[in-house]
Amino acid sequence: MIRINGGFIPIMHTVCAAMAFTTALIVGYSLHFHKIVTNAHYGYPDEWFPSVSATIGDRYPERSLFQILIAVCSFPRFLLLIGHYYLHGSLFTAIVGFVRTVSCGGWVYITSTDDHDTHDIFMFLYILLTIPWDICISRQSVNKRKQHIIAASLFFFTMFPLAYWFIQHQIHHVAGAYSIYAYFEWSLIILDVAFDYLAYEDFKAFEFAIDLTSGSSKGISINKTKDSDSKNVKTTTKSASTDSPVKDETSTSTTASFTETKHDNEEENVIEHSATINKKHDDNNDEDELEIVFESQEYQLLHPINSTTTYDSLLYIAVNTTNSFFFWSHVTSLACVVWHFPLWYMGISGYEISILSYVGCIILAFPIVPTIIYQYGTLIGNLITLGAYLVDVPESRISVLSIGVVICFASFILNLKSIKNSRTNSSFAICWLLGLVISVVLKMGFYSTNPTWAIMRESNGGINKTAIIIATIVGLLAPNVNAINFVESNETVSPSQKPQKFNFFKKLFFGLGFGCLFFSIHQLLTDASTIIYWSWEGFHDGKHGPLAWPWSALTCVVMLGATVSSLKFTRCTFIPCIMLIISTISLSLPQVTEWTKYVTGGLPYVISIIWFIPSYISIASQIESLWVFVVAGITYDIFVLGHVWTVAYAFVPLGWVLRERLYVVLCLASMMIIFGSIINKGNGLSVPQLKDKTNSYYSIKFVRNIAIVTSIILISIIKFVYDIRPTGVPQPYHPDSKIITAGIWTIHFGLDNDMWASEDRMIELIKDMELDVFGILETDTQRITMGNRDLTAKMAHDLNMYSDFGPGPNKHTWGCALFSKFPIVNSTHYLLPSPVGELAPAIHATLKTYDDILVDVFVFHSGQEEDEEDRRLQSLALAEIMGKSDRPSFLLSYLVVDPHEGNYNTYVGEKSGMHDIDPSDDDRWCEYILFKNIKRVGYCRVSRGTITDTELQVGKFQVLDDEQLKSYGDSIYENNRVEDLNNGEFKFPDMFLGEGERGHYYHVFDKPRYFYSQ
Repeated sequence: MIRINGGFIPIMHTVCAAMAFTTALIVGYSLHFHKIVTNAHYGYPDEWFPSVSATIGDRYPERSLFQILIAVCSFPRFLLLIGHYYLHGSLFTAIVGFVRTVSCGGWVYITSTDDHDTHDIFMFLYILLTIPWDICISRQSVNKRKQHIIAASLFFFTMFPLAYWFIQHQIHHVAGAYSIYAYFEWSLIILDVAFDYLAYEDFKAFEFAIDLTSGSSKGISINKTKDSDSKNVKTTTKSASTDSPVKDETSTSTTASFTETKHDNEEENVIEHSATINKKHDDNNDEDELEIVFESQEYQLLHPINSTTTYDSLLYIAVNTTNSFFFWSHVTSLACVVWHFPLWYMGISGYEISILSYVGCIILAFPIVPTIIYQYGTLIGNLITLGAYLVDVPESRISVLSIGVVICFASFILNLKSIKNSRTNSSFAICWLLGLVISVVLKMGFYSTNPTWAIMRESNGGINKTAIIIATIVGLLAPNVNAINFVESNETVSPSQKPQKFNFFKKLFFGLGFGCLFFSIHQLLTDASTIIYWSWEGFHDGKHGPLAWPWSALTCVVMLGATVSSLKFTRCTFIPCIMLIISTISLSLPQVTEWTKYVTGGLPYVISIIWFIPSYISIASQIESLWVFVVAGITYDIFVLGHVWTVAYAFVPLGWVLRERLYVVLCLASMMIIFGSIINKGNGLSVPQLKDKTNSYYSIKFVRNIAIVTSIILISIIKFVYDIRPTGVPQPYHPDSKIITAGIWTIHFGLDNDMWASEDRMIELIKDMELDVFGILETDTQRITMGNRDLTAKMAHDLNMYSDFGPGPNKHTWGCALFSKFPIVNSTHYLLPSPVGELAPAIHATLKTYDDILVDVFVFHSGQEEDEEDRRLQSLALAEIMGKSDRPSFLLSYLVVDPHEGNYNTYVGEKSGMHDIDPSDDDRWCEYILFKNIKRVGYCRVSRGTITDTELQVGKFQVLDDEQLKSYGDSIYENNRVEDLNNGEFKFPDMFLGEGERGHYYHVFDKPRYFYSQ
């Protein structure tokens, strides 16, 4: 028989891994130094140290040597996984370790030279899985736990400078940045290998025995070593008579929870967190096997739990509702600013990693952190997140915001998983929902923008200082008020009503379902107008679907009604399941539109999602395992990326998988919510037995206080819907001269260059330019990563104009919108051909102008430069649409063409009948204004300032009747320019001559151009 001590496995793994990387580095340095330090921007001597990817995958023979040696490392690697499973018995850890090992093979054997995107995907997956792997192993380790925690912490903290220097290299092209980045990258390799080596002391507890003798007993076995009882592990005998505080729930994972234990005359508050290895005897085998069970190790709270409130007190409800409002404000604020960076960098910027803040609860896995979060999480998280607006630099602001969101999420999860009393749990669920409703109502009152967001400040309508004062008060009250959340329940429950035990798959599906539930809330329930625009199809001869005003108020009222009735479905989700299925189908079908989609899809979807929440919160309180909530956060992040990829598929790896398939994301999320609920039926908190069956389960005080808060919210809805009503009938600026001033502007989703909401500054310029009609492009902000905003709300209200949002957020476009001082008689939305690139949105609107003359307006955003065939097909389709109209018309567009070349001659030509507003302007690429059957008066180009990256183009036209058109004939298309005009109503404002105002001035040709016709 051959016996091999288990401690040999980490040693063998460390040696093989170290040899593989070291050999590749030495050979690469010797043979190809200059080549492997050269990157896309610099070479030696600007760069002097190679990255891991360049060292192990770019050159022969180091690439082959590395792959051979790392293949040898796979044997001890799998032994390492088997050993951890044998010692700890955690199926979750084993699965994470296996998938992590496979992902390692992905980036090792598919190098960046072979397929850069696939290599990066596997690398990201490996790093992502290292988080749960390191935490689980650290928590389960009996020996060297402190060293495990130090190594894991260093690994995670190293990723911050790693990301910083990568951005310096990739975005800012700083010389030498990639070499510094490489130092941190190699540090991660060293820390990763060292972390696995620390299992040596634990692995000494067993040995492999290989029996080569003949007979039935020959084979391989794993046995506990003789001295492990005294040296390596702490063992106890497991028997039926053992009276231990061990919880069944924590048999395979380590958790942190607050418990109140009472003795004769003292109360002691502890956090349970430790492990004891128990020995189980098998009658059929003389050898001992090891099983992991978790017992208590005490950490004293900084301050004792001394709750002076009850679940039904107005103070408890007010504090938790307010905190929930801030929670939802922070969650949506971070998502809103993320999009700024890939937009400006036209690709992955690196700052997208901030969405991992939604997995912030993972910090609860570190010692003492739960105590700190319990005591100060609400205060610190809110102040950091609300105070982010004080940081002017966008990159720094999102970093500060991300830290705050991590703390807020950790605080939320800590409360969520600690409430064991069913009444307190229900009260917390209602407060969480009421906070969500308040955030939606406040957004409606502030024209679809939350005034506490990090894109807001006093100059553009923010109320950040007021929010900080309120958050400070709530943060100081929270530890005492929420102490009741951490007190063990003394409710008496009949044996038949006791919650069922969780298994691995129940936990997994709960995590998936809870992540999808959170995603569904964020996607369609964080703004009152989102489901309205999912139903919007334009104006049709006086008929149209629901408009954001006043029907956003109905959405808010429905959310409020669903909230106060949601507790009825805590333990029975059959009705919410049916409603969610029906509403998801309605929202997914393109044939269902307008009022039908809103009534049968949008509103029932809102109700069903809200009705699921108390059930999930009840189940969450029974789950001690932190990894379940980590899975929920990762699931949420994946779905957020998925719903953006349905539009942004041209910018991401494997984007074609979800191209224009938002319905897939929607249906999959709904399915996971339903599965998570059904599979965990019976796992939530149970209703305790009542001595008097006539008594209500909830106190009259609770019902009364909830009614008070609900009434305040209802009054706020009425007030806000009155405040944001249209201010009057829109009137054009120059009716006597029958002038229409029209403009086109690409606005970068309403965020300026410094990441502030830009609606107020746009409104100011548009007013000064006296625009009667204008189109804006890149406007579909009704998505998670754009804040679920409606840019038309404030602009239409403050400019007193009619508006058409254009193709809705379920149409997979970047959006276009139309504003008009004239009534919109009819508007048709188009998605022009895009076989390769993004769908090209267009609006064809008919306006009733002076003397009831109908004028057609086209607003259009074409595909990008890379997709030539798309742009050709789009030009043909739009030319055909414009050619079908013989009314006075003008096009406000983004064409991506050079003047007089290529597709320009399709847009401008006989088929469309359109003419260029200024054919002599040869310095254009994106924005163009075309016209026909209307008199051109003037044309100018106004500098954007810092509002966006594209100028405002403006044309002035005079509406003529049929007789006047005949008298002018084709002379209205002659390019006869005049230096000045006598009629002041025909002129553009003089305020933008020279240096202009607020960074806006006439540029390119320094002043407006005017035209006259014979």
